[in-house]
Amino acid sequence: MSFLELPEGLAERIVQCNSTYTVRFGVRLRGRMYSFVGWRSVHSEHCEPVKGGIRFTPDADAEEVEALAALMTLKCALVDVPFGGSKGALRIDPREWTLQELERITRRFTQELAKRGLIGPGLNVPAPDVGTSEREMAWMVDEFRRANPTDVINARACVTGKPLSKGGIAGRREATGRGVQFAVQSYLRDPRTPAIAGRRDLNGATVVVQGFGNVGYHAAKFLSEEDSARVVVIAERDGYVAKHEGLPIEALKQHHMRTGSILGFDGAKTFAGDMSGIEEACDILIPAAMENAIHIDNAERIKAHLIVEAANGPITFQADQLLRSRGVTILPDLYVNAGGVVVSYFEWVKNLTHIPFGLMERRRRERRNQTIATALERMTGKAFPTDMRDEFLEGGAEIDLVRSGLEDVMRSTWVNIADLLESKPELGDYRTAAYVTSIRRISAAYEAIGI
Repeated sequence: MSFLELPEGLAERIVQCNSTYTVRFGVRLRGRMYSFVGWRSVHSEHCEPVKGGIRFTPDADAEEVEALAALMTLKCALVDVPFGGSKGALRIDPREWTLQELERITRRFTQELAKRGLIGPGLNVPAPDVGTSEREMAWMVDEFRRANPTDVINARACVTGKPLSKGGIAGRREATGRGVQFAVQSYLRDPRTPAIAGRRDLNGATVVVQGFGNVGYHAAKFLSEEDSARVVVIAERDGYVAKHEGLPIEALKQHHMRTGSILGFDGAKTFAGDMSGIEEACDILIPAAMENAIHIDNAERIKAHLIVEAANGPITFQADQLLRSRGVTILPDLYVNAGGVVVSYFEWVKNLTHIPFGLMERRRRERRNQTIATALERMTGKAFPTDMRDEFLEGGAEIDLVRSGLEDVMRSTWVNIADLLESKPELGDYRTAAYVTSIRRISAAYEAIGI
């Protein structure tokens, strides 16, 4: 069934990647020459620059990169961020190389991208992905500046996800996990959605998280510490840990950093080598690891009422159909994990304007709020409540403004998805509604430029 009326040929144009570049290069390491292969795919330039992460994984390939680039186009359109979609990968296992070797490899990869116009603030803006972090982004921006010594004004905007010292933005590291939290809150706040165990909040809700990297950790941390959810299972590639009363996420993270594994954590049951953690009974399941974690062989055993796709493509097509036939609600990756690109957009804007968020207005807001508090005290004859005073008088640091902006985007995007599904119930599910919303915006952008 078709839910969109597109001009003839436009659907084919939207589906196809505009270009995919394969780069092969050598780096002299350990007394010999090592060869590496990488990719950068540009899916759509209906909006420029294009945007998308770069992953360092040993099993990367061109097909995966193209698929992820297409997902970035749709994701940016869904949250109304003015980027086209792109993605990159380098076939490498970062664990096999020393820090100094990895830096040399990353810098050479950046050189290859720069020579082909595949990195630049107005062309193509990478970000961290699987196997990369702020560290790699700092190397890339430094190498780009070396290759473009005259572009001293906007060079920092060539990548996002940088350290604060290199022009990054507060809240970027937590952004995707924070977006997961806002997505769940938006879903529960909507009276049109099914409640979770009769509740419209997360207080006491049981949560299972698969993956304890950056996204899984922050999602679990925020849901448990700020929303009082009980994270009862954290699952990783070597097994899972469980605690019925709820896992202390920060203590588990410290254990993970010390030992390299979540297993063996005191105060929780360890299930080494057991991959069935995501099958434990819970209200909310958050797959935050790699693609295809939920497939036709394990979907029948999933006991969650709500699945929140924090990873890209964690549910196969067949598993998705099976789960929905059982009445399981799925919040799609296209929406749920868009927090990263939203805050990347904020960082890009910050780099181009050269003004930190809040710099021009923070103190004015503090003085205004102080005046309001003083007026209320005079009118009522009572002191302003001490437990509210500090927060009320705060003018708003960059992190507060970033979180506020991200929450606004996630909430408004949810309203767009839910409104469309309500007006067109034949769409059937939130994933389809999200795709239709995205493709409509992409189509409108193409038509506006005469394509």
